[in-house]
Formats: sequence, C-alpha cells, structure tokens
Amino acid sequence: MTDILFTPIALGKLQLKNRIVMAPMTRSRAIGNVPNALMERYYADRAAAGLIVTEGVAPSPDGLGYARIPGIFSDEQERGWKRVTDGVHRAGGRNFAQLMHTGRIGHPANMPPGARIVAPSAVAASGEMWTDAGGLQPHPVPVEMDEPRIAHAVGEFAAASKRAVAAGFDGVELHGANGYLIDQFLNTASNRRTDRWGGSVDNRIRFAVDVARASAAAIGAERVGMRISPYGVFNAMQPDAEMDALYLRLVAELDAIGIAYIHVVDHSSMGAPEVSPAIKAAIRAAFKGRYVLSGGYDAARAQADLEAGRGDLVAFGRPFISNPDLARKLQSGASLSAPDPATFYTPGERGYTDYPVGEAA
Repeated sequence: MTDILFTPIALGKLQLKNRIVMAPMTRSRAIGNVPNALMERYYADRAAAGLIVTEGVAPSPDGLGYARIPGIFSDEQERGWKRVTDGVHRAGGRNFAQLMHTGRIGHPANMPPGARIVAPSAVAASGEMWTDAGGLQPHPVPVEMDEPRIAHAVGEFAAASKRAVAAGFDGVELHGANGYLIDQFLNTASNRRTDRWGGSVDNRIRFAVDVARASAAAIGAERVGMRISPYGVFNAMQPDAEMDALYLRLVAELDAIGIAYIHVVDHSSMGAPEVSPAIKAAIRAAFKGRYVLSGGYDAARAQADLEAGRGDLVAFGRPFISNPDLARKLQSGASLSAPDPATFYTPGERGYTDYPVGEAA
C-alpha cells in the first residue's frame, strides 16, 4: 500500500504531487524587503514538497514589522518574487505566498519612512522586537485603526493577492494566526473595540472574513487559503471563553466564501497550549475545503492522521530548513539533519542555502 502522505491531491484547480506542505517560516533574508537570488535558490531547492508556502510577505509598508522581511506591494518586489516562482516552477513545485500584515508586532526601525504600526486597539504587545539599527526594542503602542484605515488594509490584502498571482504564485495564504493583524482582530487580548469590529464573535471575525472575501474576489477563492491558530499564545495572544464559537463561526464564513484550505496551527509540540482534538474535529467537519495539519509532525504521525481522516495535507516547518529534500527523505526514511537556530534569522547564505541537497545530504 502506498503511504497516503506521498500520493497526489487536488487543491482548488491545482494538482499537488504529494501531501507535504512546506510551512511558512520567517527567514529575514530580504535585504531592502525585496526578494533576491538567495531566496530564489532557497525555495527552488525545496520544490519536492507538494506545496511551498512562503515566509510571511507584507501586503503593505505598514505590515513590515520585522527586520529584512519581504513585501509584495511594489513593482520591484513583484519582479523579485517572479524570479522565485519561476525557480520553483522550473523545479516542478507549486507555491503560495503567505500574506502577513504584522500589525502591532513591529518597530519603526524595521519599516520604511511613512509606515505606521497599526492595530485594532492602541494596546502594545508585551516583549521586544529585534531591529538591525538598535538591537532589541520594546513594541510601541500601535495606532488604533479607524474605519478608513481598516478598509484600506482590506484593500491592501486584495491588491497583494493580485500582485502575487501576477508574480507567478499559484495562490495566497492569508496569515490569520500567531498574533498578527488578522489574529489581532480575532483576539480580545489585542482587540478592545466596542464598535462593529470588536466585542461579539461576529464583530471580531469581520476583518478576517472581509479580507478573505476581498482576496477571493481578486484572484478566485480556489487560490486562497487561511492559516489560523485557535488557543495560540504567540505574540501575547490569549484564549477566551468564546474561542471555540469564534473559530467555528469564522470557518463557516470561510467555507461559504469557498476558499481552498484552512491551515490550523498547533504549537503544543513547542510548549504552547494544545488545540484540543474536539475543536480540530469540529473545524474539520465545518469546512468543505482542504484541511492542512501542522505541529511537530514526523512521517509516521502524518501518515496516521491522514489515514484517520483528520486532515488532507501536513505542513512541516523546521525540518525543511536543514533538509531541502525533506519530501524525499521522509519517503525513503533517511535520517534528517538538524538545523542551526543561530542562523534562522540572520542575513546571508549561512544556515539558509548551504544545507546539502540530494545525494550529498
């Protein structure tokens, strides 16, 4: 019997060669926020995955909260991503751009002139942000978004989706997880609003739904996915009593839009609170599109969960950093190389494109 992990699967109008997804991972190699030749090689080397989801890509200058992360709001950035997608496609891969607006998670030293740190409410995140100019700096208090700025941000996601497709991406993943802007609207730790964007479940999901609807209208719902993180605590998020109801309501709305997939983050393998099997099963039952599993998977666990029908695809993160040919290694049972955490976010090729590929690995 063929292991289901290595069998083809349809995703929207795409046919993927296997069910292995390279998870989005910030790598901070985009000098000047523009994709480059180093990034082209990095992604092309990993094209044996059924689907590559890129690192978080800012849809606007306001979303560039981290040092050296890429954007997709300028012609230069679009051209940079075109060389990346061409490289992945030449290598036989498929790739989605993860659109990530960092919201309150950022620092002005990482952003271009005129950009502002914005969020649903004027509540600073705890902790610090690395800046190349001044090292670690506390998160500043963000500007609370008014109605025009909210509408503008929704439009930025739609425009970035169009640019992504123009740059050759097969689709986009909307980053609605891990404490970034979409998640900041979902979560009461960052959303203290009392207007139509806060308070009730329907109000808190409104931004996520509007972004998904706008992106689907721009490029087709079959080209859109969303990543979510129920019970996530990254970037100072906190669960609340309505969390299950909120995510089930959100997923029902996303299902009605007809997006291609839901990507559910479970970081319990790294010490975060567990996403209960019950809410995972409920989300799975409520959504007709594809369900992407993630969270500390190896091949055996991935195979078991796929066979049990808990999901359709499985995302692997850190193993892809040091094993460009991870898909082949998982299938052959070859041992995996360990990554070097000291080089996860540093500029340059060390710890990025210097891991061996293929027979030399």
